[in-house]
Amino acid sequence: MKKNVIVLGAGLVESTIAKDLSKNHQVTSVDVDKNALDKFAAFPEIKCIQEDLSQAKNIKSLVSGYDLVIGAVPGFMGYQTMKTVIEAGKNMVDISFMPEDFMLLNGVAQKNKVCVVADCGVAPGMGNIILGHHNQQITVNSYECLVGGLPVIREWPYEYKAVFSPIDVIEEYTRPARYIQNYELVEKEALSDPELIHFEGIGTLESWNSDGLRSLMQTMKNVPNMIEKTLRYPGCIEYLRVLRESGFFSYNPVEVNGVKVRPIDVTAKLLFPKWQLKPGEEDFTIMRIVIKGVENGTEKTFTYHLLDKYDRETQTISMARTTGYTCTSVANLVLDGTFNTPGVNAPEAVGAQPGNLSYIFRYLKERGVIYQLSE
Repeated sequence: MKKNVIVLGAGLVESTIAKDLSKNHQVTSVDVDKNALDKFAAFPEIKCIQEDLSQAKNIKSLVSGYDLVIGAVPGFMGYQTMKTVIEAGKNMVDISFMPEDFMLLNGVAQKNKVCVVADCGVAPGMGNIILGHHNQQITVNSYECLVGGLPVIREWPYEYKAVFSPIDVIEEYTRPARYIQNYELVEKEALSDPELIHFEGIGTLESWNSDGLRSLMQTMKNVPNMIEKTLRYPGCIEYLRVLRESGFFSYNPVEVNGVKVRPIDVTAKLLFPKWQLKPGEEDFTIMRIVIKGVENGTEKTFTYHLLDKYDRETQTISMARTTGYTCTSVANLVLDGTFNTPGVNAPEAVGAQPGNLSYIFRYLKERGVIYQLSE
């Protein structure tokens, strides 16, 4: 039976989500930007609404009558959007990567008897789901996630392209990195502890500490060692540190010719055109997850490899595929009632439920996103 789904946002990732869900459900896409909605011209089955999603009253009105809400607004709008959807009594799957702790909304979600799954992308998201599964099977001793999305062609000066809100990307370079070592929380500045790591089929990439563990720091207190690192082309860290230390990523207003502006807003405005993928420009997503632990007295190591590339046939970028299809797989689990735990759920809760990881892997494989497992 087809359900009614509304997708808040119509960017590259969000449009991939809407198109995928429209194969089996009635889908509505909402965005303030008409140009973003114009990409659905060849998909008349997707209803389009132009609306300002920064206003809570608009969201509350929009989501009425839908079975599921997909939250894909920029991170700085994510928390308020989720709160509004929960108060409207609607189930939700969210990929907005909000800086706030979404678990603070758990109480009101339980009270309203709604099921919300947050951080449901590739990372955070798929890594959490995988760890949630293994945490039910073995005694986990360590979890390491290395992940990055990059353009195939390295174009000077940044050798990087972004498909998300530029401010959300910059957050990765400024937000302190937190990881778990011997059960203790360790906090370091972003871009710290760089390493050069070789990946088959790609070559050498540069990794650094990023703040990607998020909910795992609350839900996986039994795991003594956990870390996530971001991957970029070598040389990236140095110029990002120069920009950061020079104040270009600051949220504190400065006065310029009598006008107060936030440096972050100017930087985002300048960088986004340089970071934007051109039509037909190809990208790839790479991720390596290593989980170590003990099963029935035997030491085990599970290594997951993902190398996903731009789909030339559908002209879909890899980051939209890997993020979007993870989101839609979980959306289907919520829509058919397979996962219906009331409250705000981290993605690892989805992975902990028997059968869900196998379903998600099958769902992704049908769309060409393949995780290779070696034990």
